[in-house]
Amino acid sequence: MLQEFKEFIVKGNAFDLAVGVIIGGVFGAVVTSLVGDVLMPPLGVIIGGVDFSNLFVTLKDGAAVAGPYASLAAAKEAGAVTLNYGAFLNTVVNLVIVGFVVFMLVKGVATARRPVPAAPAPPAPPAEDVVLLREIRDALKQSVAGR
Repeated sequence: MLQEFKEFIVKGNAFDLAVGVIIGGVFGAVVTSLVGDVLMPPLGVIIGGVDFSNLFVTLKDGAAVAGPYASLAAAKEAGAVTLNYGAFLNTVVNLVIVGFVVFMLVKGVATARRPVPAAPAPPAPPAEDVVLLREIRDALKQSVAGR
């Protein structure tokens, strides 16, 4: 069993999968930063100063301090139960971006793997009997035209 596991690891597929998981994790962090730090703040300004990461609904006030709360951090600090739909919106945007990038990556790989069509072969020269028959035809046309 140990030998089979060693063969599986050495084949390359498991190694490629491990590299893909590591790169995927890093890519996920980059996309999260892109959405949270680059895309959502300007979108929030355009919509009217909304901070998406701070959008929430209080389901139950905290024991320490009663609502309303000025921010999600204040609600969490008070121990309130919240529905954080702003964080959900950020996650949906993350999903759309990652999905689009993966789609483009898969499409690019599929295009790269598609075999390049070979140039069409030049037509074969006509057979000798066809050439001879054409010469006879042309000679007959000239003799009829010359009369």
